[in-house]
Amino acid sequence: MIKLENIAKTYSNGVNALYDINLEINEGDFVYIIGPTGCGKSTMIKLLDGEEIPTTGKVIVNKINVGKLRHSQVPKYRRNIGVVFQDYRLLEQKKVQENIAFAMECVGAGKQKIRKRVREVLALVGLSDKARAYPTELSGGQQQRVAIARAIANSPKVLIADEPTGNLDAGKANEIIQLLNRINREENTTIIVVTHDMNLVKTYPHRTLVLDSGHLVADLEGGLNNVQ
Repeated sequence: MIKLENIAKTYSNGVNALYDINLEINEGDFVYIIGPTGCGKSTMIKLLDGEEIPTTGKVIVNKINVGKLRHSQVPKYRRNIGVVFQDYRLLEQKKVQENIAFAMECVGAGKQKIRKRVREVLALVGLSDKARAYPTELSGGQQQRVAIARAIANSPKVLIADEPTGNLDAGKANEIIQLLNRINREENTTIIVVTHDMNLVKTYPHRTLVLDSGHLVADLEGGLNNVQ
């Protein structure tokens, strides 16, 4: 599903972000990426969604060599990659159902398909009763649920969540990880969660990749709880 082969990334300013990264993530996996600020987590996400290309090595996602895509091909590729951010990035002038529908309108989906899928994802994230609300009328946890619903509207094969609980209290953070687990199970979506929240990583154990100074220093199949 996802394969990084001998990946290194050096930016034009000379900063070395990643060194010789090799890993595979299978379809339907749930994986955490952890590590201190500046360790290369954000760069890895940018390589996966086509925002950056590797200096050396290959990024293969669903049999596509992402680094070889032409600029014009990247938007179509990203239809298979959903991304959720810490700051939600919702369109405040649009209702919840319109925010979700917008993601599908951008790829040319038909109105009937959009209506059906919007209902499905709202039910999945537990917000069917908030379809006509505006983002400013929702709590932070609810806004993050809308962002997740929008990210999975087009049934992406991979969902990347970049610090999805960073702005939430512990209770709401737990709810978001539980929701991501449910999406992983029910939609067979490959989930990649970048996080600093070690409590969540330990409470909901999954395979955990540990980055440090651009190096993959640990790949823990059973999660942090199996570390002695």
